Amino acid sequence: MGFFKLTRLLMLMCAFLPPSAPDPNDESCLTKFFESMEDPNHNLMNWTKPTFANPCSGFFSNLVGATCNNGRIYKLSLPNLDLRGSISPYLSNCTNLQSLDLSNNSFTGFIPTELQYLLNLAVLNLSANRLSATIPPSLAMCAYLNVIDLHHNTLTGSIPPQLGSLVRLSVFDVSDNKLSGPIPASLGNRTGNLPRFNASSYSGNKDLYGYPLGPMRSKGLSVVVIVGIGLGSGLLSLVLSFTVVCVWLRVTENRMAAEQEGKITQLMPEY
Repeated sequence: MGFFKLTRLLMLMCAFLPPSAPDPNDESCLTKFFESMEDPNHNLMNWTKPTFANPCSGFFSNLVGATCNNGRIYKLSLPNLDLRGSISPYLSNCTNLQSLDLSNNSFTGFIPTELQYLLNLAVLNLSANRLSATIPPSLAMCAYLNVIDLHHNTLTGSIPPQLGSLVRLSVFDVSDNKLSGPIPASLGNRTGNLPRFNASSYSGNKDLYGYPLGPMRSKGLSVVVIVGIGLGSGLLSLVLSFTVVCVWLRVTENRMAAEQEGKITQLMPEY
């Protein structure tokens, strides 16, 4: 049988396969996610509740930005859509999700710790949003993570050292945030065959330090300024002390002169 005939036969067989039963977890995942966000430009016109009940028809998805595999959502790619609101923790119900890309939108709030339950997640791209708070250490539970891209947000706090345990991690970018503290050695100075990340992965965080960035910047006065202040205060003290001594000597001298003059006056005879 020729290759094309075989391919056509397989496609016909797939067309007559019974559709996979909709997964209630995926329905809950998509419903809650949609309710937590805003779509001002109406890019997600077919994201409706009836569709959430059966988002996958065989090998194909009924939703913009969603990809199905074996009747389950395994990829959500919704970049550059000006989506707003928060990232729903119920995304963790899409347990087959392998890729989540919400980059270049206007999501606010924090990164849900519940994402740790996406045990199959390989790509997490939440870059170029307005996310704040800290990076959840629990992301280290997603052992298959290959990409973590969180650049250009307003994330604060330190980089969780637990993320260094992700041995598959080959892309890591937290640049242009408000992170502080030391870069964990498990991420900044990886050893063995683990992929290494250069300074561009951490740049744009003024209070972040350590390899591959520079050492911690002193927030206090520099040594030169401190020494200068010390010398200046010492010289001022010396001048003040000298002035006080001079005044005391002058007063003492005047008093002694007055006393001496008084004694002389007493000894002089009266005429």
